[in-house]
Amino acid sequence: MPVRPTAALTALLTTVLAATALTACGGSGSDPDTLKVSFKQSTDNSIKVMDTYLADIKKQFEKANPGKKVEFVPIKAPDSEYYTKLQQMLRSPRTAPDLVYEDTFLINSDITSGYLKPLDPYLAKWPDWNQFIDTAKSAAKGEDGKAYGVPDGTDTRGLWFSRDVFEKAGLPADWQPKTWDDVLDAARTIKEKVPDVIPLNVYTGKPVGEAATMQTFEMLLYGTNDGTSDPLYDRTTKKWIAGGQGFKDALGFVETVYEEKLGPDVSDALDPNVMTRVRGEWLPQGELAIALDGSWLPQDWLPGSGHEWPEWSKELGLAAMPTQHGQAPGKVSMSGGWTWSIPAKAANPELAFEFIKTMQTRANAQKWYVANSGIAVRKDVASDPAYVGAQPGIKFFTDLVAHTHYRPAYPAYPKVSTAIQEAMEGVTTGDMSVEEAAKGYDEELKAAADGQVIEK
Repeated sequence: MPVRPTAALTALLTTVLAATALTACGGSGSDPDTLKVSFKQSTDNSIKVMDTYLADIKKQFEKANPGKKVEFVPIKAPDSEYYTKLQQMLRSPRTAPDLVYEDTFLINSDITSGYLKPLDPYLAKWPDWNQFIDTAKSAAKGEDGKAYGVPDGTDTRGLWFSRDVFEKAGLPADWQPKTWDDVLDAARTIKEKVPDVIPLNVYTGKPVGEAATMQTFEMLLYGTNDGTSDPLYDRTTKKWIAGGQGFKDALGFVETVYEEKLGPDVSDALDPNVMTRVRGEWLPQGELAIALDGSWLPQDWLPGSGHEWPEWSKELGLAAMPTQHGQAPGKVSMSGGWTWSIPAKAANPELAFEFIKTMQTRANAQKWYVANSGIAVRKDVASDPAYVGAQPGIKFFTDLVAHTHYRPAYPAYPKVSTAIQEAMEGVTTGDMSVEEAAKGYDEELKAAADGQVIEK
């Protein structure tokens, strides 16, 4: 999930990336025997999950395709800078790689810009495509209905809680809240009984970017109705939905957390590095009782990660995020993920799809899901006991796929997301009331969506 640096740092990095993008890749050129693969490399030097996995796929691919070579073009940057550099590379046939790693958050922006190639002709001839779940397929579709990426997994979100803190607070070890009030009441109890820990963390505000929108706000918003309709975007009319009562209620939850001091200090909550602190400090050190967060956290705690925490599965409990009042379906989750896509200007698109097929064999896909603490999007892997039992928590988060929602990540979405973050930040700092923040959102939404808005 994205972490936004400060504005000054963003401007500096964007300038540097723009200047280096045209030389970083070197261009696919005209060599039909060399496949250039670009991916997001972790900014944490101790995390080499993707590098290790791709090195293995390279060996398999080159062995199966004599004379062909794979050249990696890693982009080592925070999410927002990764997007900037990737788009710079995609603009020219001289710099475009043959294969790129796309976040579903922004894939439609690249589709609309004409940067990506539709994969339907390749997918029609690939039997394994039938094994991919429909919701994951939809995350890589353009508004034209064509597929522009092959997902390499997905993610879900829920509540992580400290068993030790819960015990000290007199709360149950098998805690499973049924309503938002249950979550807030547990946080209030912890504040009273265990005052030296942070009761509840929910990401908020512009500094953490999409993490605030997706991991907090949308987890709340999509739990305000019955789960059968999208409260953010009407896919029938193709219009965005103005902030109604559910929108205000979601903002109200965030306001309550920070107004009642149930969350971290506002200065910490609005620190761009707060996600690193949650995973690397607050949860492992028992300084945080409840975290609304993602299924991927354990990848930071696995052996060899540099942040090993083998006891996490004993020390942390897991609970689904409930709907607002416990109404059906009772649970809510949001899902995102990444896909492998072929640039429109790629020199070797056929070879690129062969590499995708190698990555996405059943065995290789399962290996990746486990290494990355990801959630399977292949039905045959999801039903395999070896996958389900590979890591604590996999079954819990995989089961949430039945209750999950995908963002309406159409071209206007990044601006809509920013407007949500600004509304959240306003109620977090106390600078705005819920009504004021919702009104400001509606004004920004109309501008972002060119007036294509359904009033509430």
